[in-house]
Amino acid sequence: MALAVCLLLDPPGDRAVRRLWQRIEDQGVPSMASHTHRHHLPHLSYAVLRRGEPEQVCQVLAGLPPGDPVRLRFDALGTFRRGRVWLLPALTSEVLRRQEQVATALAEFDLHRAYLPGSWVPHCTLAPRVRLDQVPAVAAVVFEVLPLATRASRAALVDSGTGQVWPLAHVL
Repeated sequence: MALAVCLLLDPPGDRAVRRLWQRIEDQGVPSMASHTHRHHLPHLSYAVLRRGEPEQVCQVLAGLPPGDPVRLRFDALGTFRRGRVWLLPALTSEVLRRQEQVATALAEFDLHRAYLPGSWVPHCTLAPRVRLDQVPAVAAVVFEVLPLATRASRAALVDSGTGQVWPLAHVL
């Protein structure tokens, strides 16, 4: 089980990212729409935990101060090793502070190294395994719709292996 603490996009942002997923699929490239359990949600992860029970993690997160919805502006396309393609949001100091607060609070749950304070690269995944020769087609589809302005209006704990979601009481 890999648990992710996620900011979830508001309904218009969620629909826009899902449309991008479908447009990528239409290019013959598997996107998050068809990846694994097919229950993925457009999101921005603050933390990914290698261990921990959802109830314990939710209890720790409930102790963090609530935040206001976060404005996000996606205006760039990025890639990680092994072909993950994603949208890059403009990063504000407030979002960075919140991510560090969440990561610090959850340190006991064996945080994935990419989410340690100072190592986090905020992203919204579009496609998990894009071959190098497919990147131009994906980029063309994405650049037709960027910039994408939205808000993260709620938060949840998500089991990335199954898609199970535990809504959090407040935005982090």
